[in-house]
Amino acid sequence: MANESVISVMDPQTELEAHLEVKSEVTLEAKSDANLKVGGILKSNSDPDSNDPNSNDNGYEPVHSRSPLFYDLFERKSELKNQTHYCPGCGHGVAHKLIAEALQDLGLQDKTIFVSPVGCSVFAYYYFDVGNVQVAHGRAPAAATAIKRSGPDKIVISYQGDGDLAAIGTAEIVHAANRGEKITVFFVNNGIYGMTGGQMAPTTLVGMKSTTSPWGRRPSNEGFPLHMAELLATLEARVYIERVALSDNKNIMKARRAIRKALEIQRDGAGFSFVEILSPCPTIWGKDPVEAKRWIVDKMIPAFPLNAFRDRRLEMPVSGNEPPQRSVADVLGITPRVAAKSVAQVSPSKGVNSSKPVHRFKDVKIKIAGFGGQGVLLLGQLLIEMGMREGLEVSWLPSYGPEMRSGSAHCHVCLSKERIGSPLISHPDVLVAMNEFSLRKFAHEVASGGVILYNGATLPADFSAPEVQVVAIPAAEIADKLGSTKATNIVMMGALLEETECLASGTALSVLEDKVKKLDLLEIDRNALTAGRLFIDEQARVGAVSQPDGFA
Repeated sequence: MANESVISVMDPQTELEAHLEVKSEVTLEAKSDANLKVGGILKSNSDPDSNDPNSNDNGYEPVHSRSPLFYDLFERKSELKNQTHYCPGCGHGVAHKLIAEALQDLGLQDKTIFVSPVGCSVFAYYYFDVGNVQVAHGRAPAAATAIKRSGPDKIVISYQGDGDLAAIGTAEIVHAANRGEKITVFFVNNGIYGMTGGQMAPTTLVGMKSTTSPWGRRPSNEGFPLHMAELLATLEARVYIERVALSDNKNIMKARRAIRKALEIQRDGAGFSFVEILSPCPTIWGKDPVEAKRWIVDKMIPAFPLNAFRDRRLEMPVSGNEPPQRSVADVLGITPRVAAKSVAQVSPSKGVNSSKPVHRFKDVKIKIAGFGGQGVLLLGQLLIEMGMREGLEVSWLPSYGPEMRSGSAHCHVCLSKERIGSPLISHPDVLVAMNEFSLRKFAHEVASGGVILYNGATLPADFSAPEVQVVAIPAAEIADKLGSTKATNIVMMGALLEETECLASGTALSVLEDKVKKLDLLEIDRNALTAGRLFIDEQARVGAVSQPDGFA
């Protein structure tokens, strides 16, 4: 194999420089007229007249270069623009190279999602040109599980350090392995907390000094190092578990094969794969890069033996009692109710639209904001219930402070004809502002051409929202006249439905009839829904909408 022969001729320092190279060009140094040897980067082209576009003017063609899975530019702060995120001699650069080569060879770049937690491993998203998700400390296997289950055809990689996986993330990795999640975990073990300054990690060797074990790790006080590969190998559902080392050329080639195999196992849908990578951390160890690699051989490998602890495909037993695959609407019993109580059956005399709902949008993103006690979260829940009854994909994401009553609260609502990627809404199409505080806080987020519905008789005098239509609705006053200010949110809902036509008023009425148990309050809500609609039709006070050309 070309790459194996390439690396075999590299001395340790040249190998380190090649793996940490972050520029596309290489510097060549001719050794003789017949040969050119630069760490094995180029190979000779025996035909000087060759027209091979990959060959250079000296008759050599590159056979070992940066993988196309890496970004063209590794962004850094201006004062650090000539450095990588990783220290000289760090094993992360080598591990990145091996993973990138495997993904490239297997043609998996466009299907890969990298999950990186807290620690030095988090910098992976600055290098890999794949899908990237950054998660909380130790939670990468849990997040990877969710991603893989929601996208079974994707290649999901959890890339973690020892302070992350073997400490705060112990529960996540053990249970992911025990369930046989079809993900790949690359565990970089350097025996120390690197990013945070050298604290003792669960894998720190006995006698090894750290900032939190200045006398060296003592089994009587800190316990023994955790052997994660051996621990996970005791579980039944694992498929492939191996420990490798980035200590020398021979072991790097073994690591290369292990990484490729782990990815092939996931590609084939075989089950859980885990590769532990013993990696140098020269800066925190206080060693130069060459000495750090020798230390892996002399100290780490005796304590963490290299081995394939598990390499066997597992057939999961069939229990025979798998739950039936049913849609959300079917599980909630929504579909039959739409047929039984269609919008066309609602009496027009109640002031609602009796036509069958037609959705003229791909998706609608709504943010509802106000104080606790104004029915902000309830309004969002009613909207998603209506959306489900009309066959839409829906999401509802609440956010509120510790003071639920009178404290700030808002929620995100998404109604879509397609699957919803995230419930978080950064730029809503519609903002329902139940008070002036929310109006001022969130108005700037509304997408150009969007709508703001404000609970107030008039807009604040100094308020401005360019390229957005603003409608002032005295919803609280209307609700009070109807008999209860509790119906303010329902007045706003009626206005929202009439202004945007995103959902049918008949569906709203049917949801209210099912959810509101007090008959006197139900009647007020019915009237509030109608009042909100009628206000938009007959009395809406629309704020000026600034257009890109400067005219209102």
